Amino acid sequence: MTNLIHLTLDGKVATLAMNDGQAISKNAHNLAFATELLAKLEEVEANKDIKSLIITSDDEKNWSQGIDVPWFLGLIQKQDFAPLQAFLRTMDQVYAKLMSFPIPVIAAINGHTFGNGCVLAAACDFRFMRRDKGYVCFPEVDLGIPFLPGLVDVILKAFPHKTFNQMILTGKKYTAEEMHRLDVIEFLSDNKDTLKSDAIAFAKGFNKNKKIFEDHKKKLNEEITQVMFEKNHPMIENNRFFLS
Repeated sequence: MTNLIHLTLDGKVATLAMNDGQAISKNAHNLAFATELLAKLEEVEANKDIKSLIITSDDEKNWSQGIDVPWFLGLIQKQDFAPLQAFLRTMDQVYAKLMSFPIPVIAAINGHTFGNGCVLAAACDFRFMRRDKGYVCFPEVDLGIPFLPGLVDVILKAFPHKTFNQMILTGKKYTAEEMHRLDVIEFLSDNKDTLKSDAIAFAKGFNKNKKIFEDHKKKLNEEITQVMFEKNHPMIENNRFFLS
């Protein structure tokens, strides 16, 4: 396995920090990233002592810039679809797991969050963001990459429909302040240091019954998860995840 996501523990709080090892870690989503993230989530889930989870990034600039576009388009150009199918299936598993995870999942967003990164944030339970750094946007309309239809339902779990309509059709970037006013972001922190401390303090406030917590989340998100798999599966299997 690669080393793209680092797991640390602070008492009963687990933190998954994305870091692709580059000078500027874009934390782009490809098959290696998806596989490792799913494995790390399963590791956290198996630890009965952990009561909450934070997902953040070690990078100064980016939380996640979404799909690894050169990797994605390169494989399409070569007509090498198997890795893309595996990637999309695995990311769907990631989203489904987050939406039924038996403990709270807090996205501590410390920088730019684009496209698939926004989907990942939306699948979490709570979103914190630093007010002094980072934009949120869906650049797919400019990159020529379509959305899998089931991901729209995941996004609308956290984003107002009218706002997402504007974002997906224009590619407009939103600031943390704007996202907070729209209730996409529950809590604003002043900078990267206070973001970390705010997220940890919030996470440490949870000590819920895991079975009840998981049951609540499954009931809240069951329809989203079911529709996601139903809508996405045929498109993935028939290689209808790109437009020629």
